[in-house]
Amino acid sequence: MTALLEVSGVSKSFDGFKAINGLSFSIGPAELRAVIGPNGAGKTTFMDIVTGKTRPDRGQVLWGERSRSLLKLSEAQIARAGIGRKFQRPTVFEDQSVADNLTMALKALRGPFAVLCWKPSAASAARVAELAGDVGLAERLAHKAGELSHGQKQWLEIGMLLAQEPRLLLVDEPAAGMTLAEREQTTTLLRRLAETRAVVVVEHDMDFVRRLNCKVTVLHQGSVLAEGSLDHVSANPEVIDVYLGR
Repeated sequence: MTALLEVSGVSKSFDGFKAINGLSFSIGPAELRAVIGPNGAGKTTFMDIVTGKTRPDRGQVLWGERSRSLLKLSEAQIARAGIGRKFQRPTVFEDQSVADNLTMALKALRGPFAVLCWKPSAASAARVAELAGDVGLAERLAHKAGELSHGQKQWLEIGMLLAQEPRLLLVDEPAAGMTLAEREQTTTLLRRLAETRAVVVVEHDMDFVRRLNCKVTVLHQGSVLAEGSLDHVSANPEVIDVYLGR
C-alpha cells in the first residue's frame, strides 16, 4: 500500500542540538498511529516539520499519491493539501456557539471578497450538524464554546479540523485533562476517524495508547527506536531503558 505521508532521513538541529536525527516515518491513507517517547525525543519537532512550521536541515517529506514534497509548501498550503493539526490546548472561540465555531471552520473560499459575501445555506447548516454529531456535540450546538467541558472543547476543535476535510490528522496529547468517560469517548472517536483518514496521536498516557489498540512508533533522540504493537515495543529493552522504565 502506498504511504499517504512519507518522512525520509529527516534531520533538524537547533543551536547544535539535534532535535530530529535521520527520522524516517510513514503512514497509510486510513491508519491510526500512536507516537510515544520521552521529553525531547522529537515528537513536537516532527509535527512542526510535517505541518511546515519548521524546515528540516536535510531529508524529504512526501505527501499523497503523487509523492509531492511538503518542504516546498507554506503552512497554509500544507493545511489546504489536507493535513490538520490539533494542539494540546484547545483553541476555540469561547464567546461563539458550537455551531458558529464549526461554521467558521467550514472548507470554503477564503478570499476577502468571498468571505464578505458568504452566507450560511441549508447545505452548510447540514454539514455543521453532521460534524457536531461526528464529535458527540449534537446536543450542544447552541451552547457557547466557553460553557463546554475541557474534553468537549477538544472534540469541538477536532470537529473544526474535520470541517477542513483533512486526509491526515495530527493530534497532540488528546487525553490530557479529560475525565475517564471523556477519554473513552475520545478513543472511540479517533478509532472511527482512522477508518477514513490517517490519524497520528502523540501521547504520554500509556493507558490511553493501549485503548487505541494501534501500531506504535517510539521516538528517542530524534529517530525511531522501535515500532509495532504496544506489547511489542513495551517488551523492547531499549524502550524500557529510555522511556517506560522511568
